[in-house]
Amino acid sequence: MEADAAAVDAGLLLLRVLVGVVFAAHGFQKLFGWFRGGGFEGTAGWFRSLGFGDGRVAAAMAGTTEICGGLGLAAGLLTPFAAAGVIGVMTVAAHVNAREKGFWSVRNGWELNYYLMAVAFGLAVTGPGRWSLDAALGLQLRGLAVGLGALLVGTGLGTLRWVTRRRDEATA
Repeated sequence: MEADAAAVDAGLLLLRVLVGVVFAAHGFQKLFGWFRGGGFEGTAGWFRSLGFGDGRVAAAMAGTTEICGGLGLAAGLLTPFAAAGVIGVMTVAAHVNAREKGFWSVRNGWELNYYLMAVAFGLAVTGPGRWSLDAALGLQLRGLAVGLGALLVGTGLGTLRWVTRRRDEATA
């Protein structure tokens, strides 16, 4: 029984770290230009081209959420909140990609966005495992209701960000 629990914890750790670190790296690309990213100004310009006002608020929100959500998942810290952040960013990305590109990632569609949303939702439901900061702090943040909460908050805020994109930053 202990070996089975250790295998589950190892699998959750591997999933959290691999997905979380790569997700955070995207935020570092957006905000600081690391890993051949566009940096803050380049990212703001891209968001501007998508109708997010001058793009600066969108770039700051996306980059910060990717870093905090990704590192939160990787560390297993406040996992449902980190998962909601990942889900929110991927909801906006899915809206961006759904306009003309369709589902399949081979055409730059929203397929990968939904895989990452599913991973984040799954981690919010199962929890990060014993090898996490949540466990070290004695936090029991997991379960179907917690996962559904992360999913609803993430998709709700991501969709809200998408539908309000043309109104907020033009005056910022």
